[in-house]
Amino acid sequence: MKYATSVFWYALAGCLALVAWGAISPETLENSTTTITAGISTVFGWYYLWLVAAIVVFCIHLIFSKLGHIKLGSADSKPEFSLLSWFAMLFSAGMGIGVVFWSVAEPVTYAFKSAPVLEVETDGAIKDSLKFTFLHWGFSAWAVYAIVGLALAYFKFHKNYPGLISSTLIPLFGEKKMKGIFGKIIDVLAVLATVIGVAASLGFGSVQINGGLHYLFNTPDVFWMQLLILAVTTVLFLISAWSGIGKGIKYLSNINMGLALILFLMLFLAGPTLYILNMFTNAFGSYLTDFVEMSFRTAPQNAGSREWINNWTLFYWAFWISWSPFVGSFIARISKGRTVKEFLLGVLLVPAFVCFIFFSIFGASALHVEDVGLAKLSEMPIETMTFGMLEQYPLGFTMSLLTIVVISIFFITSADSATFVLGMFTTNGLTNPAQSVKMAWGLVQAAVAAVVVYFGGTQGLQNTVIISALPFSFIILLMAMSFYKSASKEVAKHNSNVK
Repeated sequence: MKYATSVFWYALAGCLALVAWGAISPETLENSTTTITAGISTVFGWYYLWLVAAIVVFCIHLIFSKLGHIKLGSADSKPEFSLLSWFAMLFSAGMGIGVVFWSVAEPVTYAFKSAPVLEVETDGAIKDSLKFTFLHWGFSAWAVYAIVGLALAYFKFHKNYPGLISSTLIPLFGEKKMKGIFGKIIDVLAVLATVIGVAASLGFGSVQINGGLHYLFNTPDVFWMQLLILAVTTVLFLISAWSGIGKGIKYLSNINMGLALILFLMLFLAGPTLYILNMFTNAFGSYLTDFVEMSFRTAPQNAGSREWINNWTLFYWAFWISWSPFVGSFIARISKGRTVKEFLLGVLLVPAFVCFIFFSIFGASALHVEDVGLAKLSEMPIETMTFGMLEQYPLGFTMSLLTIVVISIFFITSADSATFVLGMFTTNGLTNPAQSVKMAWGLVQAAVAAVVVYFGGTQGLQNTVIISALPFSFIILLMAMSFYKSASKEVAKHNSNVK
């Protein structure tokens, strides 16, 4: 493998070990991950809540601090991509498949199957469903991505360090340690977290594409069909990854955001428009007013509520953490030339609002369908709820086909972005890693996705994500501290020179 470092081989060995374990003894792997996950949720649940809340506060502080004027690059560097392409790429890489998968399933589940606070099927539960969905997909999620991306972009483009997670910790531990075994362990953890996080997303995508095809055309709803979908989309994203970040990823992201906008407008106009607007307004207001309470909710004396928090909020916080080395690195790569303030405002606000709009249009349309008795979406498999909802509105079949296309392209953009990032992590931070390295990681991601879907379905995916996130969460804290230490020294030095 050209330019591949020892991190490549160590991480590859870890991934292949997971694939082998899942293929040889899937039940043992599922049982083991379930036990570990339960322990993590019980012992570290409070820690995840504090960590994510602290990251949100830290990002807000940076926006209004003197550090916000630092440019992620040299003083004369210009952004490589337009604002629209920048937003499209970071959203496609950061949320794509998951938004489509959960946009109906999550609000419907909270309202009619497993409510976070109130009794299911009540007006309060229906209103709360979107509020808690906003919590999981809003500013908290993007803050996690933003802080990792900011540290990587700052040290890569402003300090000219290698584009590695370990390089961001040089101000704390020194260059010698970060280039030694300690740094390699950190980079291997980042690679493993990325592979498992992206594999989970690819698993969700293949399951939903399979569910949609089965619902619309009665194709087989079995594992081998999901495997076939995974194989076809793997070939497509490898072709896209081969073409490079300025071609395949950029063009596909722009195209898909356009298709998603068309889908938004079609459902907004064909669906319960006034109901969508009212639900969005109410949910957004409740989200803002109850943000702190929801962010720190542990339900220590209510076993049922605690289980809900473990299954949903803690899973999401772990999911964003496990995805953060991948998404953060990709966002950093496409953000050269922007200031810290511009970077944080763009990453925190725009994608979060797109998520709010997406969930409001799809989620509210689904809630309306079940609330008025048109269909029992809550009794359908999660992966087919979206198609069951669209069927109830005019042009439902057309919108379902468009949804499958959007999911497929999100699948491709997420996966080829990840192959690019994994290539960077395992070639000492090269901004254009060798094709052979990218292709290898593309195949590994597909293999891990196939195994985790096989051994545990959705629950198995959740287990692996939560486990991979814990060690990397400590690294995120160190990255934030390292960035603040280095950037503060730079600003202080600049101010003293000015005086």
